[in-house]
This record gives sequence, C-alpha cells and structure tokens, in this order.
Amino acid sequence: DVQLVESGGGVVQAGGSLRLSCAASGFSFDDHAIGWFRQAPEKAREGVACIIGSDGLTYYSDSVKGRFTISSDPAKNTVFLQMNSLKTEDTAVYYCAAVEITRYVERGGARGNSTSWGFDYWGQGTQVTVSS
Repeated sequence: DVQLVESGGGVVQAGGSLRLSCAASGFSFDDHAIGWFRQAPEKAREGVACIIGSDGLTYYSDSVKGRFTISSDPAKNTVFLQMNSLKTEDTAVYYCAAVEITRYVERGGARGNSTSWGFDYWGQGTQVTVSS
C-alpha cells in the first residue's frame, strides 16, 4: 500500500524558513511524481510543487517560485520541501501526494484543470503557521 507521512511543520516568523519531509513507501520514485499541496482555512487546495520520476524534473506554482525548493532522496524514500522567505499567506496545512507518471501526464499534471494536479495518493498533512 502507498503511504505518505509528512513532518516538519510548525510555527515560524515571516521571513523564516522551514523544511518539510515526506516519508514515502509502497511505490518506486522512478515511475511516480510526488508533489506538495497546501490548503488554508476556507480556501481551495493549491498545488505548490512537484518532482517527477528519477529525472527529478520539477514544477512550482507562481506563488512559491524562487522561495520553495522540492527535492527527493530516493535512497531514503523521502521528498523534501525547503521553504524560505516565508510569508503569512503561506500559512496552511501542507500535504504530500503521489501519482504514477503515466497518469500524471494523462491527466494534464500541474498544467491541467484539476486542483489536485491528477494526484491519487495523499498524506495526512502537516500544519505550517507563519506569524507576522
């Protein structure tokens, strides 16, 4: 079974940094895309970043480009989201998600019409709070 467990959330002041981790199991990084999403109270879920397969191709939403970095360590089955220059509007529950690359492409991925970017498997989330 696919399992995704996020960690690393917390409270940080605006301008600070946090690194989220996603421990993954039940699938191979080689043929899956792994992404980070977030959902703030009373707001729709938003895709933040994703990394695709062993090539490590990445995609970022405009709201985080230049501030967040997604990376993976396949040997440790872990994906990271380094978040720098945090803003109060980054406050949200952050979720890790995974999908087979073939399905990701078929569904349009991050450039498709779905807010889930076509991802199938989801973690429970970790809270990130950025204070002013």
